[in-house]
Amino acid sequence: MRINRLTLRNFRNYREQSVEFSPENNVIVGENAQGKTNLLEAVSLLSCGRSARTRTDRELIRFGEAEAKIRGDIFSRERDFRVEMSFFAGKRKKTEINQVPVKRASELSGVLGTVFFCPEDLFLIREGAAARRRFMDQSLCQLRPRYAAALAEYNRLYDHKTRILRDADEHPDLLDTLPEFNARMAAAGAVLIHYRARFCARLAEYAAAAHSECSGGRETLVLRYETVKTVEDPFAEQNVLIEALAEHQRSHASAERAARLCLSGPHKDDVAVEIGGENARQFSSQGQTRTAALAFKLAEREIYREITGQTPVLLLDDVLSELDPKRQEFVLNRISGGQVLITCCEEDRLGTLTAGRVLRVENGEVR
Repeated sequence: MRINRLTLRNFRNYREQSVEFSPENNVIVGENAQGKTNLLEAVSLLSCGRSARTRTDRELIRFGEAEAKIRGDIFSRERDFRVEMSFFAGKRKKTEINQVPVKRASELSGVLGTVFFCPEDLFLIREGAAARRRFMDQSLCQLRPRYAAALAEYNRLYDHKTRILRDADEHPDLLDTLPEFNARMAAAGAVLIHYRARFCARLAEYAAAAHSECSGGRETLVLRYETVKTVEDPFAEQNVLIEALAEHQRSHASAERAARLCLSGPHKDDVAVEIGGENARQFSSQGQTRTAALAFKLAEREIYREITGQTPVLLLDDVLSELDPKRQEFVLNRISGGQVLITCCEEDRLGTLTAGRVLRVENGEVR
């Protein structure tokens, strides 16, 4: 799996640009705010249809322009694909694979898989549960179409139930619909827990190995999946998970009506992170935090490879900052084995990686 060529028009700070990539290592060099990360963002968009850097597609369009376009020439599943994505000011984006309109984002991930590490991924460790849930959701939506469908269904039901609870004082008859919404949320939630538990088990194994190797065996990383208390075994059969979620809903029914909020369900799930037996969110150093976040991403790549038999494109933005030389060496040695796009400000920090293709970016132009 690889992207051979990326073509941009009016995307971020790029006016017209076409870039050819090596099937192995690609070093993207340039000073800050020149457009290095924008290249990685464009590749990531082609794999999932959305950007983690912005909430609106309008921000992807070059200032002063009405539309933007990105195109990727991709080799995957032993054949060639062309993925095109057009963005417009004031209307929905248009996405095509080999000139056929795309209806679901899962169609994109079936063509191009990516694992994207950026400095904001430190939030995986430092922030609350929402950041780690988002990581699970993004990873699993690429890998499991059933999970993506269940997540969309759960989020839709969650929004409806929240509106019911909020408006129940003025319209008490709305509460009569809650049992149906609860039953459907429990069914969709059981699917989420089923996949999250298995994903986290593999994540814990691969991430612990990567973190130990990166730290020279001096540190241990432990990950633990946490869901609602009534779920005693997240690996149980679906009917057991559904009943456990229904029990949790019943125990929180009064509190939900009082708070006018949906308090019960896997929308509060978390992945607990410990380094050396301590809560990483509270006690890890900057270097430990960055190493743990990177271990998450390297583990995600291994899980993707294990499930699909293909290696996703690894996108590393400013990955070496604040890592000591030993940890930098580990990163550079560990990322081989597939296509890699890695950005940095100083090319000489990348050592032997510069044997791949070097792209120099300045003011939205690649040389």
